Amino acid sequence: MSYLSLNSWSLHRLLGPLHWTSWDAETQTHQTTDHEQPLELTLLELPAVAAAKGYQAIEVCHFHFPSTEAAYLQQLRDSFSAACLSFDTLLVDYGDLTSPEAARREADYQLMQQWIDVAAACGAKQVRIIAGEAEPTDHAAIRQSAEALIKLVDYGAARGVKIVTENFKWLTSVGDSCMELLEQAGDSLDLITDFGNFSGPAKYEDIGRTAVHSVSIHVKAINNEHGYPDQDELRRCLDQVQASGFDGAYVLVYDGPGDMWEGLERVKAVVQPYIA
Repeated sequence: MSYLSLNSWSLHRLLGPLHWTSWDAETQTHQTTDHEQPLELTLLELPAVAAAKGYQAIEVCHFHFPSTEAAYLQQLRDSFSAACLSFDTLLVDYGDLTSPEAARREADYQLMQQWIDVAAACGAKQVRIIAGEAEPTDHAAIRQSAEALIKLVDYGAARGVKIVTENFKWLTSVGDSCMELLEQAGDSLDLITDFGNFSGPAKYEDIGRTAVHSVSIHVKAINNEHGYPDQDELRRCLDQVQASGFDGAYVLVYDGPGDMWEGLERVKAVVQPYIA
């Protein structure tokens, strides 16, 4: 049964500092850079607020975690449980499994494992891993990504966490490369389809092709300067998803101007009939 979910990026101006991960080529290590944002709502408070607004699940970006200490992760797990809300996906928004630098590729792989451990501790059902940043026509890179993702699938399975990827970053920026990656990885890997990450004449066909293999849909509308979605374009995307037979989470993603909750409500009004 389809249901309504929320991406924490949609509230990034409310959830406090963003903890960005980057690769320092000189030291061959990962660095974390904090980008200050207002803290109007803590991550621990978010599940109860989202549940009160009619959401059944949340996807949380890794950079919204203020801590990965065991005590905090237990608190986060408890906050989802108390709100009767599903922690569907931990979104790791960094990493390149196809980097030409072996040191970075291995370090990124190990970082993915660490976030899978975090997901297991805080009760997330799955972790979204970026497939890579190589060219979408680089068949060797697609094969390399699939091999790494298969190993991460096994690592996650041992901890009760599913691994998925997304049409996010360059490697999976077109439907053909997404399908090739899924074919290489086999039945163990599923996808997230994001409306905003496909473009060009094939956008709607690519949404339909990948939605069949997706566990969630990132409903990212094209907004005008006032934060109002292009409803016709959004419905065209949603029609492709519906026609594919998709039956999972519709995850609202808003990054327009103005009040973020109000922006989400405008998108929700368009999406709701497809869930009903």
